[in-house]
Amino acid sequence: MSHDEQIDEAGQRVLLESAWLGDEGAYAELIEPHRRLLHAHCYRMLGSIHDAEDAVQETLIKAWRALAQFEGRSSLRSWLYSIATNVCLRMIERRSTRVLPIDYGPPGDPRAGYGRSLVESTWIEPYPDARFGVADRLAGPEARYEQREAVELAFIAALQHLPARQRAVLILRDVLGYSGAEVAEALDTTAASVYSLLQRAHATLDQRLPDRSQQATLRTLGDEQLSAIVNRYVEAWSQGNVDAIVDMLTDSATLEMPPTASWFRGPEAIAVFLRATALDGTRSWRLLPTSANGQLAMGAYTRDPSGAYLPYGIAVLRLRGEKIDQITNFSDPATPDRFGLPRQA
Repeated sequence: MSHDEQIDEAGQRVLLESAWLGDEGAYAELIEPHRRLLHAHCYRMLGSIHDAEDAVQETLIKAWRALAQFEGRSSLRSWLYSIATNVCLRMIERRSTRVLPIDYGPPGDPRAGYGRSLVESTWIEPYPDARFGVADRLAGPEARYEQREAVELAFIAALQHLPARQRAVLILRDVLGYSGAEVAEALDTTAASVYSLLQRAHATLDQRLPDRSQQATLRTLGDEQLSAIVNRYVEAWSQGNVDAIVDMLTDSATLEMPPTASWFRGPEAIAVFLRATALDGTRSWRLLPTSANGQLAMGAYTRDPSGAYLPYGIAVLRLRGEKIDQITNFSDPATPDRFGLPRQA
């Protein structure tokens, strides 16, 4: 199957000719197979679901207005990604870089409780796998990273540390599998410049990425072990059992909680914080398994005075072997709508 999947070459040509004549329905059908992957591309560039949605909409509007200029010499996929990449580059110029708390400042004092909340636009947002979907494969033979590997939180966080054009080059070349010449054309630069930018991007990512991707870890553990880990974590929270949670952590585990800037490292600090805040005995929790950023995740619900369990946010886990090495708790009551979870648990 080609990159322009789900529509064969003849069918694409028919739709393209209709779209050239102003048929918006044909245009919508033409671009639909690319919408999800364009969203994943913009998310990688911007670190935000909301910003990615804005970028995709702007991309499709620009493509519609410029459709007469597309003559089919390159693939429709390449043309759309070129527009999307340049839309994202302009957005990066206007918007602040998104990070995770661990990259924002030093660890906090677990006895001090929650830190100050910062504006939403400071933080990387979690990626709802079921809603947008990312294939568990390479985009092409030239790609260096799997599609799901390239939406993992650690990968997205590392990308945000790259200057914008380095970020674009690395995603186009190593995630989408473009040739150096294709990247150069998309960014209106030279192949030599592309390889220079790519070399510097590799150096940064090699320093920031974990030794092993979550995709490799999840495949090694298998469904049965992963299910057991999820069940243990869900049960520990429902019972308010801090010791059980701590037993699941690596010695260097971290806990971070956007939109607060606080984060903590090590089982002891995490235990102190949990006992002073979320698991101090005054609140009750329910967690529902889901998936975010190609990683294990749970929708978190807390009981209100009426006894109903209402959405609090989503917890995304990074594993090292069978242990949890990172917990990122995103506080966001809109989680059910984004992740296809119930409004009450």
